[in-house]
Amino acid sequence: MTFQTVWFLLIAVLWIGYFVLEGFDFGVGMLLPTVSKNEADRRAVLTTLGPVWDGNEVWLLVAGGATFAAFPEWYATLFSGFYLPLFLILVALIIRGVAFEYRSKYGKAQWRQRWDVAIVISSALPALLWGVAFANIVRGVPLEKASSGSIEYVGGFFNLLNPYALLGGVVTLSVFYTHGAVFLALKTAGTIRERANAIALKAGLVAAVAAVAFLVWTNLMLPEIDSIVLLLSVVVALLWVAGLAMNFKGREGWAFIFSAGTIATFVSTLFFALYPRVMPSSLGSQFDLTITNASSTDYTLKVMTVVAVVMTPLVLLYQGWTYWVFRKRVSASQIVNPERGILDEVSRTLHL
Repeated sequence: MTFQTVWFLLIAVLWIGYFVLEGFDFGVGMLLPTVSKNEADRRAVLTTLGPVWDGNEVWLLVAGGATFAAFPEWYATLFSGFYLPLFLILVALIIRGVAFEYRSKYGKAQWRQRWDVAIVISSALPALLWGVAFANIVRGVPLEKASSGSIEYVGGFFNLLNPYALLGGVVTLSVFYTHGAVFLALKTAGTIRERANAIALKAGLVAAVAAVAFLVWTNLMLPEIDSIVLLLSVVVALLWVAGLAMNFKGREGWAFIFSAGTIATFVSTLFFALYPRVMPSSLGSQFDLTITNASSTDYTLKVMTVVAVVMTPLVLLYQGWTYWVFRKRVSASQIVNPERGILDEVSRTLHL
């Protein structure tokens, strides 16, 4: 196995980790006004994300950094061709982080409502756009050789808004929405848990229809039938059905495992459909970016491999420990003074 293949697989693993972990983040953000009936509910919902949301985003940073170092041609073409959607994702992630931190800084209801709207929008937008972006990568975009000899994107923004890519966006949006509901059912108690369970089942059925249509389209679009991609597509469907069944029975832990497994297998399916390409060209296979013509030197990949072997287990252990420490359920009854913001508490203390 070449270093190029190793790093293609490692980048796939990083994207799997990001979509599994940040996927329920996005889902919880989108569900905030739906599962919450009062401020105590909303605070409880956001508390489930408090210890983990910023750590989950680190997977995106590492995936981007690994792509830049291992496959610089892929990184350059991707970020120049997909500039606007990736810029929108970045802005949404920034606003989302600010909203998490700022909504409780002031006690007025209108202040919190505006940040709640920001959380919903900034969670839904990346959930949609990541699906659009990855669907375009699998489908192929207009790439051709420039005068400098490098492969460049020659399309426009609206080339990315094709039916296949939009369906991919609907898939990620609905799957993350369901994944977030399953996570909330696992992490909360009381009425929030009941609402999340009910939403997960309904949203899961919608996601199932969209995902099946997308996977069938993906298999039909490939130049020839790939048995691994076809097998993984079937596994995706079986895992999702198992997750919905566990959710129906109230087995939230198993439902979350199957939901996470579905996302992991779904992303694996897309990467297997790509390999050995990293970015196909819709203008001809001679313009495809592959793991060979888009990669760094073997020496660079070798050094990166040594660093990854040392650091990756440490990162996984630390993040696993974080989830273990904050594993208990959260309920609205645990929220003290939900209507009071931090600045209100400071003002009250100063007056005392």
